[in-house]
Amino acid sequence: MKFETLLFEVKDNIAFITFNRPKVLNAFNTQMLRDGIAALEECAANNGIRVVVFRGAGEKAFSAGADISEIQGNDPFRQLAYNRLWIKFFFMVENTRKPMIASVHGYAPGGGTELSVCCDLVIASEDAKFALAEIKIGVIPGAGATVRLPRWVGKAKAMEMLMTGDFVDAAEAHRIGLINHVVPREELAAATLALASKLASRSPLALAAAKASVMVGGEMDRDRGIEYALNEFLLLFASEDQKEGMKAFLEKRSPVFKGV
Repeated sequence: MKFETLLFEVKDNIAFITFNRPKVLNAFNTQMLRDGIAALEECAANNGIRVVVFRGAGEKAFSAGADISEIQGNDPFRQLAYNRLWIKFFFMVENTRKPMIASVHGYAPGGGTELSVCCDLVIASEDAKFALAEIKIGVIPGAGATVRLPRWVGKAKAMEMLMTGDFVDAAEAHRIGLINHVVPREELAAATLALASKLASRSPLALAAAKASVMVGGEMDRDRGIEYALNEFLLLFASEDQKEGMKAFLEKRSPVFKGV
């Protein structure tokens, strides 16, 4: 598929979605949000895609978030339509039953950080910088970060990030649990591919169940959440992947999962 603002490539069951507006630090305008939604619709529908990786083009940024030049003159009603696109995009990242990885380098403020906390795993280079800097331009995050961030890093750190707008470097982001791994910049592509390839080798059905058990079941009260996860678990026993996985374990070989 070809997009106006994204590069989209599928290789070895991994979809790479690359934000491709490097001259504006890969900031999201309306077209980029629409392209992102369309790309995720393809990822959800294509059984040959098992893992999705987000990354940014150019040397400077993953994504600088919203393109302020497009929205600075908006009234609340016009802004609502724009933010609905952000919310739809993030919901698709969270609710598509496939692993989503953010591969972050350079600047990732605002929507770049918001996207990171929607993904399932985040791997960053040592030069990555995260922030929710909206407070510095007189607004707050408008697509869910005020709800999601405290669940990642706790209320105290989330309040600090939201109210100061200060950048958090990769080492600190890793320390507070905002990201999973930090690697040297020159190793980011290889480390991302290794992580994505590892996930792509797992059962797609089990990956989907694990994601849903956290993203959906984890939002319920304890007892309902446990029951939800149990149902996801039990459904896997109707799959060929479950039988292949357990058979391979007993035969001391690597399983070959087909997603059925």
